[in-house]
Amino acid sequence: MDQSRAPLWEALWDHVRQKRASLHIPGHRGGSGLPAELVSLTGSQVFGLDLTELPGLDDLHSPKGVIAASCVLAARAFGADTSFFLVNGTTCGLQALVMAAAAGGKELLIPRNAHRSVLGGLVMAGADPAYFVPEIVEPFGIDAGFSPKGVERALAENPRTGAVLVVRPNYYGVAADLESTAGFLRKRGLPVMVDEAHGAHFHFHPQLPKSAMAAGAAACVQSVHKVGGSLGQSSLLHLRGGSIGEEEVARALCLLQTTSPSYLLMASLDLARRQLALSGEKILDRVLSLSSELRSSLTGVRGLEVLEPGHLPPGAELDPTRVTVCVRKLGLTGYQVKSLLAERYRVFVEMADTQNIVAVVSLGTKREDTAALVSALRDIAAREKGKVKGAPAAGRLLPPPFVKRLPPRRAWFMPWEAVELDAARGRVSAETVAVYPPGIPAVYPGEEITPEVYEYLKEVAGMGLHCQGPSDPALKTIRVVVE
Repeated sequence: MDQSRAPLWEALWDHVRQKRASLHIPGHRGGSGLPAELVSLTGSQVFGLDLTELPGLDDLHSPKGVIAASCVLAARAFGADTSFFLVNGTTCGLQALVMAAAAGGKELLIPRNAHRSVLGGLVMAGADPAYFVPEIVEPFGIDAGFSPKGVERALAENPRTGAVLVVRPNYYGVAADLESTAGFLRKRGLPVMVDEAHGAHFHFHPQLPKSAMAAGAAACVQSVHKVGGSLGQSSLLHLRGGSIGEEEVARALCLLQTTSPSYLLMASLDLARRQLALSGEKILDRVLSLSSELRSSLTGVRGLEVLEPGHLPPGAELDPTRVTVCVRKLGLTGYQVKSLLAERYRVFVEMADTQNIVAVVSLGTKREDTAALVSALRDIAAREKGKVKGAPAAGRLLPPPFVKRLPPRRAWFMPWEAVELDAARGRVSAETVAVYPPGIPAVYPGEEITPEVYEYLKEVAGMGLHCQGPSDPALKTIRVVVE
């Protein structure tokens, strides 16, 4: 091995030196959307902020000084009673909420498409989950989030529920009807917690969906780095109303967060909050204008379909800064289009799935970014359409019903073995398998691989669809519990 090499540094430096269009997170787009104070630091100055718990700099795990004051300002800015700085990302915030809400053996109602960090919280808390399945948006094949009636039905089927966790907005910008859902849950004495990773900007512009705090949630976690202008891995956790205990959350965060928190990340949260509080609406005016222009330009491209509010079920809203484009009519998958955009045009979008690509218009996005995306997609539509016959197969969007045999924690810590898929029928899964889109797991740890689930997984493997969660994404083998 050549120790003179620094492969990650070299790849990063090569990427930033090239002219490119960036429509992905983090939302500051290489610094252009960062607070001016951070951008003004040059050379070694930025590293001067990489400090530790010195006198006058407070302690993240027992804040009484400047960190505590910054958290109070964050709570006021985002409409919360209490806010916590997170330097381990939204992952640790969601896990802290699960641990706080599941105390005493309460059952937690969660969506089947919850982020994998929630599974980590369930494993650590030993919580017993109940699930509800999101609706599907056609022809995009993505989940539409939860509906109040769907949550109500799930509660009727799971009367031991002590708290509810929902995802809003999802990765595609779909924001389900949280206000109605939180309202009837409040009447039943059940707190609703929100994975608001992609919605930190909602509170700062009237044309965006209501934020979780404004819509009546008891708690939410936001990835401020995604769309709010802070540095990667920095997030906020908010509480409101008192139904999720502040002390329980703080105790869980002490267990989950690093004991060596980055002051640079915390400072970026402090400055991003100030920027949003003072100038957020003005900045977002520009972002929404760019997004509107992008949507209008892409709507006129043959073979493309842009996700719009009219595609969504009643009560759901769309974050216009997320631009989801269905490319099936081009005879290409979203993965193929994303690769073409990057390799041929140096245009980088946030994500792709079997049928769609997703571009993020954020605080740092520039008009040349959106123009480059439009130009590239027009060229792809003209050059590639018809080369591949027929639209890519979408498969069955909703997996079959699940059968829970063990709690996730027990299944996680039991001995496991990897077996051929054919030999997995009737066994208990030791891992998650979720097909994207729509990202709804066919099986969780502790659930039986029933004949219906087996047939679904066999179909998925045969079609070569993209999976997340399994140790073998090709699904030739799957991990099962040794009972």
